[in-house]
Amino acid sequence: MALLVAGALFMEILDATIIAPAIPAIAQDLGVAAVDVNVAISAYLLTVAVLIPASGWIADRFGIRPVFLAAIAVFTVASVGCALSGSLSMLVSMRVLQGVGGAMMVPVGRLAVLRYSAKTDLVRAIALLTWPALTAPVVAPVLGGAIATYGSWRWIFFVNIPVGILGLLFAHKLIRGGPAAQVKPFDWRGLLLLGTGIVTALIALEHIRVSGTDWMLVGIGGCAALGLLIGALLHLRRTPSPLVRLSVLRVRTLRITVSGGSLYRLVITAVPFLLPLLFQLEFGWSAFAAGLMVAALFIGNLTIKPITTPLMRRFGIKRVLLVNAIVSVGWFGVLAALQPGTPVAVIAAVLYVSGALRSIGFTAYNSLAFADVDGDELTHANTLNATVQELASGIGIAVAALLLTVLTSYAWTFSALGALLALTLIETLRLPGDAGAHVSGKR
Repeated sequence: MALLVAGALFMEILDATIIAPAIPAIAQDLGVAAVDVNVAISAYLLTVAVLIPASGWIADRFGIRPVFLAAIAVFTVASVGCALSGSLSMLVSMRVLQGVGGAMMVPVGRLAVLRYSAKTDLVRAIALLTWPALTAPVVAPVLGGAIATYGSWRWIFFVNIPVGILGLLFAHKLIRGGPAAQVKPFDWRGLLLLGTGIVTALIALEHIRVSGTDWMLVGIGGCAALGLLIGALLHLRRTPSPLVRLSVLRVRTLRITVSGGSLYRLVITAVPFLLPLLFQLEFGWSAFAAGLMVAALFIGNLTIKPITTPLMRRFGIKRVLLVNAIVSVGWFGVLAALQPGTPVAVIAAVLYVSGALRSIGFTAYNSLAFADVDGDELTHANTLNATVQELASGIGIAVAALLLTVLTSYAWTFSALGALLALTLIETLRLPGDAGAHVSGKR
């Protein structure tokens, strides 16, 4: 079941980013300006971010199994629509429909794994669910560029069809979970406030550009988003049946994962965004060569994965997070030192280590998130964590673009990201020494 959900997560994350290298080809085929195609990416991300908070209630109301099956079906049908789109408006509409499927597919699937995994098996299950988030954003530029260069951009979406069919067949056999015995009324006001706030925030951040930013629009959007999100928080604390139960943040390990883990994801997500720009704009490499070099991150992610669980079992989650953060901060200094004359083998080695550190951090935070969450709180904890992580990933790219705009230097941008990452040490130091020991197996 964990492998199935991991495959769904990989497909969902891949589709969120894979069309970026194919934007010129899509624009030429549909007869629009390349810059206008960006709305197809934003439409998907916004839909996923808005609907994730509702996924927990929908799973409780209709059952994990039927919702997960319906989500895969919607995602697959929408992929067919994307592939057959003859206009930008149709492509955007199908991307929104894809976002509906993606928002339900991954959080509900993750909830099934969390709910039906024993605490002693949780680290192994989380490890399986972590590798798509590590690899998909790195694989996407290479795969999308190769498909657009040597085939048709429509195959980016056609490849989802056999994957979706296989997913439906396996989900029918593996996924469990019916409706909850008692389901509280749906919090429409919470969804409206939270969803509108998230959309407004992401739209504002999307308009932060390396070359030219409408700061008036960003400022107005940021203030509006802040007001809406504060209103959403006040509502969620007061209503008897909230969309997301904020009281789950009383669980220290979850709270630290939501705060420190989100900052970690924000910083780490910026790296695969910055590296292709560095290699192409500063080093003068081709897009394909830059994509291949960034794949070294992917190799580092995967090869270290079998070691992450034994590391946590031997040293404990807190110590692994502390050491990983300290080394990662130093490694951002190494990234900042890369120059056009740096040997290719050295660059590949630096990215490999960066990918390995990234993998260890992601796995440790994901293992810690639900270590002390049980019963009815699991649905709300899963929904809250998924929403915050989704936002952190989107904000990470915007923050990287903003830093690059202000600092006008890749070296200083990497250094600033390292300084941000150092802030995660504050929350990690507050963890008890035996945090998550019952899920990591540390004795």
